[in-house]
Amino acid sequence: MGIVLVILAFLLLVVGLVGSILPVLPGPPLSYIGLLLLQWSGYPHFQPAFLWIWAGITIAVTVMDYILPSLMTKQFGGSRAASIGSFLGLLVGIFFFPPLGMILMPFLGAFIGELIHNHADGAKAFKVALGAFLAFIVGSGAKLVVCFLMIYYAVKAMF
Repeated sequence: MGIVLVILAFLLLVVGLVGSILPVLPGPPLSYIGLLLLQWSGYPHFQPAFLWIWAGITIAVTVMDYILPSLMTKQFGGSRAASIGSFLGLLVGIFFFPPLGMILMPFLGAFIGELIHNHADGAKAFKVALGAFLAFIVGSGAKLVVCFLMIYYAVKAMF
Protein backbone atom coordinates (compact mmCIF):
# COMPACT_ATOMS: atom_id res chain seq x y z
CA MET A 1 0.00 0.00 0.00
CA GLY A 2 2.89 2.34 0.76
CA ILE A 3 4.26 2.13 -2.78
CA VAL A 4 0.82 2.96 -4.21
CA LEU A 5 0.69 6.05 -1.99
CA VAL A 6 4.17 7.13 -3.12
CA ILE A 7 3.20 6.78 -6.79
CA LEU A 8 -0.05 8.66 -6.21
CA ALA A 9 1.83 11.33 -4.23
CA PHE A 10 4.30 12.02 -7.03
CA LEU A 11 1.49 11.97 -9.59
CA LEU A 12 -0.33 14.66 -7.58
CA LEU A 13 2.87 16.68 -7.20
CA VAL A 14 3.33 16.72 -10.99
CA VAL A 15 -0.37 17.42 -11.68
CA GLY A 16 -0.11 20.27 -9.16
CA LEU A 17 2.82 21.69 -11.11
CA VAL A 18 0.75 21.60 -14.30
CA GLY A 19 -2.15 23.15 -12.38
CA SER A 20 0.05 26.10 -11.55
CA ILE A 21 -0.37 27.21 -15.13
CA LEU A 22 -3.79 25.79 -15.98
CA PRO A 23 -6.48 27.53 -13.95
CA VAL A 24 -8.81 24.54 -14.18
CA LEU A 25 -6.57 22.63 -11.76
CA PRO A 26 -5.77 23.89 -8.25
CA GLY A 27 -1.98 23.47 -8.49
CA PRO A 28 -0.56 24.08 -5.02
CA PRO A 29 -3.39 22.29 -3.16
CA LEU A 30 -2.89 19.20 -5.33
CA SER A 31 0.85 19.28 -4.70
CA TYR A 32 0.25 19.67 -0.97
CA ILE A 33 -2.04 16.64 -0.98
CA GLY A 34 0.83 14.84 -2.69
CA LEU A 35 3.11 15.76 0.24
CA LEU A 36 0.49 14.45 2.69
CA LEU A 37 0.16 11.18 0.79
CA LEU A 38 3.92 10.83 0.82
CA GLN A 39 3.89 11.33 4.59
CA TRP A 40 1.14 8.72 5.01
CA SER A 41 3.06 6.23 2.86
CA GLY A 42 5.53 5.83 5.69
CA TYR A 43 8.65 6.18 3.55
CA PRO A 44 9.82 9.72 4.28
CA HIS A 45 9.06 11.43 7.54
CA PHE A 46 8.24 15.12 7.46
CA GLN A 47 8.11 17.03 10.70
CA PRO A 48 4.64 18.32 11.66
CA ALA A 49 5.92 21.91 11.56
CA PHE A 50 7.10 21.35 7.98
CA LEU A 51 3.64 20.18 6.92
CA TRP A 52 1.91 23.05 8.76
CA ILE A 53 4.20 25.62 7.14
CA TRP A 54 3.51 24.18 3.69
CA ALA A 55 -0.22 24.18 4.44
CA GLY A 56 0.02 27.89 5.22
CA ILE A 57 2.07 28.61 2.11
CA THR A 58 -0.41 26.64 -0.01
CA ILE A 59 -3.38 28.56 1.39
CA ALA A 60 -1.62 31.91 1.00
CA VAL A 61 -0.59 31.31 -2.62
CA THR A 62 -4.03 29.97 -3.55
CA VAL A 63 -5.85 32.93 -1.98
CA MET A 64 -3.36 35.35 -3.54
CA ASP A 65 -3.99 33.85 -6.96
CA TYR A 66 -7.70 34.60 -6.69
CA ILE A 67 -7.31 38.10 -5.24
CA LEU A 68 -4.30 39.36 -7.21
CA PRO A 69 -5.97 39.77 -10.65
CA SER A 70 -8.73 42.04 -9.36
CA LEU A 71 -6.32 43.99 -7.16
CA MET A 72 -3.84 44.60 -9.96
CA THR A 73 -6.58 45.40 -12.45
CA LYS A 74 -7.96 48.01 -10.04
CA GLN A 75 -4.43 49.24 -9.23
CA PHE A 76 -3.94 49.93 -12.93
CA GLY A 77 -7.29 51.77 -13.08
CA GLY A 78 -9.41 48.96 -14.47
CA SER A 79 -13.10 48.26 -14.20
CA ARG A 80 -15.02 45.11 -13.41
CA ALA A 81 -15.46 44.65 -17.16
CA ALA A 82 -11.68 44.35 -17.52
CA SER A 83 -11.52 41.70 -14.77
CA ILE A 84 -14.30 39.71 -16.40
CA GLY A 85 -12.66 40.12 -19.81
CA SER A 86 -9.36 38.87 -18.44
CA PHE A 87 -11.00 35.77 -16.97
CA LEU A 88 -12.95 35.04 -20.16
CA GLY A 89 -9.80 35.56 -22.20
CA LEU A 90 -8.01 33.04 -20.01
CA LEU A 91 -10.76 30.46 -20.58
CA VAL A 92 -10.70 31.03 -24.35
CA GLY A 93 -6.90 30.84 -24.37
CA ILE A 94 -6.85 27.55 -22.49
CA PHE A 95 -9.29 25.76 -24.75
CA PHE A 96 -8.66 27.29 -28.17
CA PHE A 97 -5.06 28.54 -28.24
CA PRO A 98 -2.96 26.57 -25.75
CA PRO A 99 -0.30 27.12 -24.50
CA LEU A 100 0.41 30.64 -25.75
CA GLY A 101 -3.25 31.63 -25.50
CA MET A 102 -3.16 31.19 -21.71
CA ILE A 103 -0.68 34.05 -21.54
CA LEU A 104 -1.93 36.38 -24.28
CA MET A 105 -5.70 35.96 -24.11
CA PRO A 106 -6.15 37.33 -20.54
CA PHE A 107 -4.34 40.46 -21.74
CA LEU A 108 -6.57 40.70 -24.80
CA GLY A 109 -9.72 39.97 -22.77
CA ALA A 110 -8.92 42.70 -20.24
CA PHE A 111 -8.14 45.09 -23.09
CA ILE A 112 -11.45 44.40 -24.85
CA GLY A 113 -13.40 44.51 -21.58
CA GLU A 114 -11.95 47.90 -20.70
CA LEU A 115 -12.51 49.19 -24.24
CA ILE A 116 -16.18 48.22 -24.01
CA HIS A 117 -16.49 49.80 -20.57
CA ASN A 118 -14.65 53.06 -21.42
CA HIS A 119 -15.92 53.35 -24.98
CA ALA A 120 -12.61 53.13 -26.86
CA ASP A 121 -10.08 54.78 -24.53
CA GLY A 122 -7.23 52.68 -25.92
CA ALA A 123 -4.40 53.99 -23.76
CA LYS A 124 -6.25 53.27 -20.52
CA ALA A 125 -7.42 49.89 -21.80
CA PHE A 126 -3.81 48.94 -22.63
CA LYS A 127 -2.62 49.99 -19.15
CA VAL A 128 -5.37 47.94 -17.49
CA ALA A 129 -4.66 44.93 -19.71
CA LEU A 130 -1.00 45.18 -18.74
CA GLY A 131 -2.04 45.01 -15.06
CA ALA A 132 -4.13 41.89 -15.71
CA PHE A 133 -1.22 40.31 -17.57
CA LEU A 134 1.21 41.08 -14.74
CA ALA A 135 -1.22 39.58 -12.22
CA PHE A 136 -1.32 36.37 -14.24
CA ILE A 137 2.47 36.23 -14.47
CA VAL A 138 3.02 36.93 -10.75
CA GLY A 139 0.30 34.50 -9.64
CA SER A 140 1.43 31.70 -11.93
CA GLY A 141 5.07 32.31 -11.04
CA ALA A 142 4.37 32.09 -7.32
CA LYS A 143 2.39 28.87 -7.79
CA LEU A 144 5.15 27.38 -9.94
CA VAL A 145 7.80 28.18 -7.34
CA VAL A 146 5.71 26.67 -4.55
CA CYS A 147 5.00 23.48 -6.53
CA PHE A 148 8.63 23.09 -7.62
CA LEU A 149 9.74 23.45 -4.01
CA MET A 150 7.26 20.82 -2.85
CA ILE A 151 8.57 18.44 -5.53
CA TYR A 152 12.14 19.21 -4.45
CA TYR A 153 11.40 18.41 -0.79
CA ALA A 154 9.49 15.26 -1.74
CA VAL A 155 12.36 13.96 -3.87
CA LYS A 156 14.90 14.96 -1.21
CA ALA A 157 12.90 13.11 1.46
CA MET A 158 12.73 9.96 -0.67
CA PHE A 159 16.41 9.81 -1.59
